[in-house]
Amino acid sequence: MRAFTVSTKRRSEFVEITDEVRSAVRESGLKSGVCVVYSPHTTAGITIQENADPDVVRDILLWLDTHIPKDVPGFRHAEGNSDSHLKSALIGSSVAIIVENGELVLGRWQGVYFCEFDGPRLRTVQVQTIGNIG
Repeated sequence: MRAFTVSTKRRSEFVEITDEVRSAVRESGLKSGVCVVYSPHTTAGITIQENADPDVVRDILLWLDTHIPKDVPGFRHAEGNSDSHLKSALIGSSVAIIVENGELVLGRWQGVYFCEFDGPRLRTVQVQTIGNIG
């Protein structure tokens, strides 16, 4: 397993981590298999999304913030970040990516994103590779 940190700057943001995931896969020596990218945080997530047009990420964040605002009457979680937990649950804490010939198999416009919903913070991302090495 490989791990790296992500420093977020806003309460809600997507940080592209494709290059870091590629590096972790290359360091592992995996030639063919799968890598799992995982966030061990309950108020953050991991997703694969378009990385060519930044408006896609902006629109996702806008939709999430509009439909799950921070201050919803009736939220009871004492830390005041119930919206962050809900957003994380919707996005998910991990993705699995096929690896072939030592490279991530992603679509032309796809990137891997760390999704922050309770920042700014210093976060950890873990990458586990499974398959044939060498």
